[in-house]
Amino acid sequence: MCKDNRQNLEFVNIFITSTIKLFLDDTRIRNFTSCFKDKKFLAFFFKRLKKNNTGRYVEHFPYVSLCGPERNFIRCDDLPIVFTKVLKVYNSATKKTEDCFGYAHAEELLMVPFQPDKIYMDIQSGRIYHPAPEKAGGIGLVRSQIAIELSPLFNFEKGEENGPTHIFWENRKYTLDCNWYKDKVPQAVR
Repeated sequence: MCKDNRQNLEFVNIFITSTIKLFLDDTRIRNFTSCFKDKKFLAFFFKRLKKNNTGRYVEHFPYVSLCGPERNFIRCDDLPIVFTKVLKVYNSATKKTEDCFGYAHAEELLMVPFQPDKIYMDIQSGRIYHPAPEKAGGIGLVRSQIAIELSPLFNFEKGEENGPTHIFWENRKYTLDCNWYKDKVPQAVR
């Protein structure tokens, strides 16, 4: 932890892996025992996550989570939001069960509506993305395990070299929106 006496702010550098493990950036051995696991802490941390517009360390830490006087500067393998589970959630307003995408291994506390038509597969990397909270960049990575489960549901009407055009989700065929992600995908994965 670093301290900036001019503004009495503390700085912590965080690294997020594509398997959505959260580490202090200077952790040498990154494994399950050295990552943050408490769901309430993860929810607290990720609810405050946003693009780094502080003017500090933007080149190396493109995201930040503001926790009181502490500034958690974040870098990651790909994106800070990684979807880790598809959940069935009862919506008391509509009296229907809806699909949601939980993220950051705090699925019951952190989720967005699952939008099958908004799935995007990057043909170069094979990674799959889905809309995420806008303040965190509007796009999140789908965990590899879930991506593997989704892959047989894809339909490639323009050939596999062009990516999927449709997905079959719960007995329905969805046409994939090919535009929502274009201004959200980081340069590294384009």
